[in-house]
Amino acid sequence: MKLLMERLARQAGAISLSYREKLSSLAFEHKSAKDIVTEADQAVEAFLVEELQKAYPTHAILGEETGTHAGAAGAEEAADSYLWVIDPIDGTCSYLHGQPFYAISIGLQCNGETILGAVYAPVFDDLYAAEKGKGATCNGEPISVSTRSELIESVLGTGFACVRADAEHNNIPYFADILPRVRGMRRYGSASVDLCLVAAGIMDGFWELNLNAYDIAAGALIVTEAGGTISDFTGGTENLPGEIVATNGRLHQPLIERLSTIRKTQNV
Repeated sequence: MKLLMERLARQAGAISLSYREKLSSLAFEHKSAKDIVTEADQAVEAFLVEELQKAYPTHAILGEETGTHAGAAGAEEAADSYLWVIDPIDGTCSYLHGQPFYAISIGLQCNGETILGAVYAPVFDDLYAAEKGKGATCNGEPISVSTRSELIESVLGTGFACVRADAEHNNIPYFADILPRVRGMRRYGSASVDLCLVAAGIMDGFWELNLNAYDIAAGALIVTEAGGTISDFTGGTENLPGEIVATNGRLHQPLIERLSTIRKTQNV
């Protein structure tokens, strides 16, 4: 399964690159005033769904663009429930604007637990992957989170899907509070890429609001398998994936404390 996942991620990335060569004429639709889907998103998802259905016809699939595809009836996996969770292009806005920070994200869940994950950033030709209990890699080489333990020494990432969705409870107060307390902030526009950068020790942490399962399924596993910590803003898991905090572990409690303090001031 892992080898298939990695192969499909690379093939899907190649499809996205082929469409990227004609961005000026790329067809797209508005999901909302700020949220878009391109023909590249649709083509990549169609490819992944078709290939996964051929390989594992009894497995279910959840895709960002086409929703849930039920697996064919059969007793082959009667004891287990498998669900592939895919984001064909995580970072569509970046993609449409010719920026490099986007990725194909594929996760596999068994009975609700993510057991495999692959995130492929085509422009950089970086394939991040993880298998439950077996560590995380980038292009086949083991990766691990950073060892920084002070917020003031850290570089963190975040995103603003909540602002795009016009959510009343949004990330701006959290961002304003945390920004002066860290060495640097990055906003790449792809949660799956952000999570992989945390896993590789390139960033020390990441938080965001208003995410979906397909945004983080693969990336969250890659972080934990690289030695990091994943939670919601309270330090638990009840509010995942709607809100996520990912760190190297050492910075988790300090970051959670800042997020919790700001949440109290927002009365949410």
